[in-house]
Amino acid sequence: MANETLKAEIIEYAKSIGIDKIGFAAANPFAEMKSRLKMQQDDDYQSGFEKGTIEERTEPELHLDDAESIIAIAVAYPSRMKSRPTNKKGNRRGNFCRASWGHDYHIVLNEKLEKLEAYIASRVTGFRSRSMVDTGELSDRAVAERAGIGFSGKNCSIITPEFGSYVYLGEMITNIPFPSDEPVDDGCGDCTLCIEACPTGALVAPGRLNAQNCIAFVTQTKGFMPDEYREKVGNQLYGFDTCQLVCPKNKGIDTHHHPELEPDPELVKPELLPLLSISNREFKQSFGKMAGSWRGKKPIQRNAIIALAHYKETSAVDRLIELMKEDPRPVIRGTAAWAIGKIGREDGRQAILDCQQQEVDEEVLEEMAKGLAYFSHR
Repeated sequence: MANETLKAEIIEYAKSIGIDKIGFAAANPFAEMKSRLKMQQDDDYQSGFEKGTIEERTEPELHLDDAESIIAIAVAYPSRMKSRPTNKKGNRRGNFCRASWGHDYHIVLNEKLEKLEAYIASRVTGFRSRSMVDTGELSDRAVAERAGIGFSGKNCSIITPEFGSYVYLGEMITNIPFPSDEPVDDGCGDCTLCIEACPTGALVAPGRLNAQNCIAFVTQTKGFMPDEYREKVGNQLYGFDTCQLVCPKNKGIDTHHHPELEPDPELVKPELLPLLSISNREFKQSFGKMAGSWRGKKPIQRNAIIALAHYKETSAVDRLIELMKEDPRPVIRGTAAWAIGKIGREDGRQAILDCQQQEVDEEVLEEMAKGLAYFSHR
């Protein structure tokens, strides 16, 4: 009974610090998730960004030896910006996914969890906890599902009744045996819109994702982007939203509860050409507070070059030629050469031929050949 009262008090306090939804679950091992992760591993569907072993990702007691329960939290984020900058010829823009809008959600949620920990510690002698947000070992989605935050959709997102899938998730393992909340019933029904809309077939089955084929993952890689994804990425600089945008449960959902999560239009839809010249310091100053900056500027610049090629932006060719000639990074030189061919401005052909004579990197030379092939096929 005492823990029922404490639970109610925690729920009220959570609301006061901007936690939009909170749920409580037992800290038993996640047996079903363990088998699913094993299947992902066997099928080579993992992204490689996952932290920890399968056991560490599914057994809370490995992170808190006297774990009794887990508190799951959700914080809602916007799905629309209040003013969108114009994307037009001569001034093309890229796109960061909605999960990277505003201040880095890892920081925002960790701050809320720290406040929640301090609140509980002030009320319970001997309280122990371990909190995680996204980059921790436990599966946020499995915890949120068990704690009644929402159901796990066919698009592999937690879908809440109130905020759709536009929520950030975090959790706190505790040594307090709180009463558990009931899971939310699955709401997808026969709908398969997300699976049908996935441009790469990464959603191989309801609730099963081949992460290595997902555009969101591809935009975060650091090497040359495989050819088969370049058209499908379009103007995406980081992440991908289509599997959420087509979801009927997200229709009409647009939550603006947190000023720190509001997007800066010039950052989440930035001009592409200036990104090609941005210094490390400028990148950190402008984009460093966004979740989408975590891999550094090179993937963003590579994706910006691919986006300019997607638009066939002829005004970018001069800068692309400079990158092909001078950039010390093979991925940028090679992608620029490919993009010059894709865009097709006639002087680009000779520029590639000239640079071929000086280039020694085999992968860059392959990209130059791809660029030249576009001119041959016209």
